[in-house]
Amino acid sequence: MTANLLSLNSLSPGRDLDSYVRTVSAIPVLSADEEKALAERFYYHDDLDAARQLVISHLRFVVHLARSYQGYGLSQGDLIQEGNVGLMKAVKRFNPEVGVRLISFAVHWIKAEMHEFILRNWRIVKVATTKAQRKLFFNLRSNKRRLAWLTQDETRTMAAELGVSEEEVSRMEGRMAASDLSFDGFDDDDDSEGGYFAPAQYLEQEGGNPEDVVAEDDWRSSAAERLSTALAALDERSRDIIQNRWLADDKLTLHDLAARYDVSAERIRQIEKNAMKKLKAAVAA
Repeated sequence: MTANLLSLNSLSPGRDLDSYVRTVSAIPVLSADEEKALAERFYYHDDLDAARQLVISHLRFVVHLARSYQGYGLSQGDLIQEGNVGLMKAVKRFNPEVGVRLISFAVHWIKAEMHEFILRNWRIVKVATTKAQRKLFFNLRSNKRRLAWLTQDETRTMAAELGVSEEEVSRMEGRMAASDLSFDGFDDDDDSEGGYFAPAQYLEQEGGNPEDVVAEDDWRSSAAERLSTALAALDERSRDIIQNRWLADDKLTLHDLAARYDVSAERIRQIEKNAMKKLKAAVAA
């Protein structure tokens, strides 16, 4: 079986990962001269068949690199797929005149794609975002040989080796030891032991139920609109009495309004009562 008898579409680490590994392991490794000839065909003449052969002949190395990341709890097939993407990017950028073998150049691209996949899927919340944090994450994983927390001396040594502060090492160790929790927790009928109080169960709820708050705000807005419409529908004297008795900053008394309209205070009270009845009916509608 040779590289030029295979296609990239037929080489995909799907459900049968063992079969894929056996297939790519059987593909012959290119000699230095063969590799250079193919690389020159692609680099100078955009020969896609040459690029395909370069990729296929190096798939075994992607499998080898993926095995070194087995401890992250992620699918080996997915890791290999991501590594293959890195390999194709490396082939696209490889300059045969530099004087190095393709795998020496490609290993950095393959690892970069795998690292990105691991950081994107290892936790719901990213544990590393900056370049320094990414370096610390992978070095801490590879250098930490036991389950116990690092001692102060181990933390100091690792910080010196990686060129970061001791606080950064301890902080990253804490992030890596944490686990994702569901916001809602277990189902109501889940009475299994070892459960936990999810955030949804103990976070303080301020301001009442959000649905009730929204409904109340909507009602207030609608009621205010209906009140404004009802006020406009009153006759001028009734509207003036309501505004001065209830809506003005400096409210007037019944006697003040009685003197303004040259009627008794009792008459003002009756007009006010009838107007209020109309307003309440409009708001409650």
